[in-house]
Amino acid sequence: MSKTSIAIVDDQHLFRQGLALLINSVPEFELVIEAETGAQLIGKLKEATRLPDVLLMDMKLPDMTGMELNNLLHLSYPAIKVIVVSMYEQERLIYRMIEAGVCGYLAKNCDKQELVTAITTTARSGFYFNYSTMKVMRNAAIYKNQVLRNVNNIPFELSTREEEVLRLICQELTNPEIAARLFLSVRTVDGHRNNLLIKSGCKNTAGLVVFAIQNGLFEITI
Repeated sequence: MSKTSIAIVDDQHLFRQGLALLINSVPEFELVIEAETGAQLIGKLKEATRLPDVLLMDMKLPDMTGMELNNLLHLSYPAIKVIVVSMYEQERLIYRMIEAGVCGYLAKNCDKQELVTAITTTARSGFYFNYSTMKVMRNAAIYKNQVLRNVNNIPFELSTREEEVLRLICQELTNPEIAARLFLSVRTVDGHRNNLLIKSGCKNTAGLVVFAIQNGLFEITI
């Protein structure tokens, strides 16, 4: 099994070095890029022989915000899954970043096991939402029991099968696992996932989970 490749962008040298040591201590992980600014990260991505599966990103960088860097990555490197690791824990900021397509949001004082779990889960399932993130999304779930609307506020409907697939995505199942559960081909599940992205206007799997929670299609327990 190939290792999960990881990049780090953070301008706090001591924290970044500690994070790098932690990553290198996990046999299943491979640290491929370290950067202290957004521009430096983009430059290293352009020269990389192997792109990271997961990026650990600080919210405040010397040359741009985490939101700005996240938007650039979505345009040029959409396959990279972004996890914010930040000292900022305001609900509004967390919600904005999740809505913008990051796959997880961790506090800088989280413990090693949660970080490892977040990276592993995100690499496998496309998202990792902990207690704090779930609470933020529950507080923002204002559209429950209303007509479904995509990110452009256009009404749409989901088929019964699409709702089933969406709920299983929220349970962190992969396409092969969903296919086995619903007795479908992996290709069919992949088609349903793509339809969900197109209909909802979401950018990635994490966005689909946010959408499902906001609209009462998946219940969370916190």
